Amino acid sequence: MEFREVVTKRYSCKKYGPKPVEEEKLRAILEAGQAAPTAKNLQEQHIYVVRSAEGLAKIDAVTPCRYGAGTVLVVAFNKENVFTYPGGKRNSGIEDATIVATHLTLAACNEGVDSCWVNNFDPDKLAGEMGLPENEEILMLLDLGYAAEGAGPLPNHFSRKPLEETVSYI
Repeated sequence: MEFREVVTKRYSCKKYGPKPVEEEKLRAILEAGQAAPTAKNLQEQHIYVVRSAEGLAKIDAVTPCRYGAGTVLVVAFNKENVFTYPGGKRNSGIEDATIVATHLTLAACNEGVDSCWVNNFDPDKLAGEMGLPENEEILMLLDLGYAAEGAGPLPNHFSRKPLEETVSYI
């Protein structure tokens, strides 16, 4: 698929069917996340692939937004392995994990796999439920699967402000 098609076709799927994501497609998605740039190439991301009934139940306990997806990626990052920017006010953890998550999302579309970026959950509660290391912080969840019949983008999905409202040349 051409890149422009990927970025315009992708939408947040809110209803998944039972077909599982094939291993080769999942691997391609994960490899796209691995290829994402990170500050100083620290690669502080950690992706947890959740497919077991027990793991999915833990996700369901913290969010109503799994929408029946059979695979959920938990995108986290190592808080102790980040680049602190000059001035000391920010570090690269959240933005690097966000770049990784964006790569995962676009790669899923490229592979014909539907996805939904989920941030409607308490990351600390989920980290505790999953027994994640204390040095890791969860950024987001990425539902993966194949849209159920009748699923599709929300009505406002393709509505975009004109570039003149969102871009300024200085």
